[in-house]
Amino acid sequence: MTSLTSGLGVDRPDTAAGLLSVRDLTVKYRTDTGHAAAVERLSFDVRERETLAIVGESGSGKSAAAMALMGLLPPSARVSGSLRFRGQELLGLPERELRAVRGRRIGIIFQDALAALNPMMTVGDQITEAVAVHDPSLGREALTERAAGLLALVGIPSPRTRLYNYPHEFSGGMHQRVMIAIGMANEPDLLIADEPTTALDVTVQAQILDVLRHVQERTGTSVLLITHDLGVVAGVADRVMVMYGGRNLECGDVESVFYRPAHPYTRALLDALPRIDQRVPRLTQIPGQPDPPGRRPPGCPFQPRCSHTLPEVCGTEIAAPLRVSQLHTTACIRAHEIALATEEEGDPQ
Repeated sequence: MTSLTSGLGVDRPDTAAGLLSVRDLTVKYRTDTGHAAAVERLSFDVRERETLAIVGESGSGKSAAAMALMGLLPPSARVSGSLRFRGQELLGLPERELRAVRGRRIGIIFQDALAALNPMMTVGDQITEAVAVHDPSLGREALTERAAGLLALVGIPSPRTRLYNYPHEFSGGMHQRVMIAIGMANEPDLLIADEPTTALDVTVQAQILDVLRHVQERTGTSVLLITHDLGVVAGVADRVMVMYGGRNLECGDVESVFYRPAHPYTRALLDALPRIDQRVPRLTQIPGQPDPPGRRPPGCPFQPRCSHTLPEVCGTEIAAPLRVSQLHTTACIRAHEIALATEEEGDPQ
């Protein structure tokens, strides 16, 4: 295995190639009244060496989709569709074969870093355990060397000394750095970062995002970034997918989606952001609340809160993906009208 601290990423495939292909992913959870869909017919791709951000409100299905990809949903969950990673179908894969992919070829950074770390084990032991489970041939000295290299990669000072510290001896930002180190322990092709900056102050958030950028530059790893923070998306992502009600409402390169949003939900999210170049008496807000799984309306899930809705159409039909530009799609029948209005009013951000 190539060391993470030397010659990183030189053998990664071409950036234009596909890495992950998700098609019609549906995740349903058991409730008192039957099964409710947290994710409905979700489709997207992740390419080599890119960062795709999935953004949306709490309950939009972002994390459920990621957990389905990792095979970490509870047994009671019903998952259907297709999850193809480098051409291999992950859905329905026997657990033993899935374990060979999980952690080795696909790494993950969990949302609550402190809860994900074992308080009874040193940080070094937790990193070496992540490596040894996939490469049992490595001896103790090689494992220690690799763990120290990983801590150095994520910017933890005195890495050899900090290997012997316990999680409670680290700050919140350091916990997240350790989780990134564990996620990168086996040089995965894809790293899933589930809300990696949640509960961190703005300065530490910026540091963690810098670490992610640095790791990706050094290794060529693709990143699937799950977040509700549009500011995070603007700073690190190549493309963004906007989720609502378990569905993909809009997807495209960051510049196109941010400056030419084609779905009312995306535009509403952007209008709700504070801006340093304008003073407004009140921020725009989206009326109402997202409907929980099991109680979502037929048709477009955003239709009850949408100011552009055509009830006779939006309340009954799910719009097929409409191509706004070569890399930009949306699931709104009025996309061209909204895009035209955006151009006439000037950039929203």
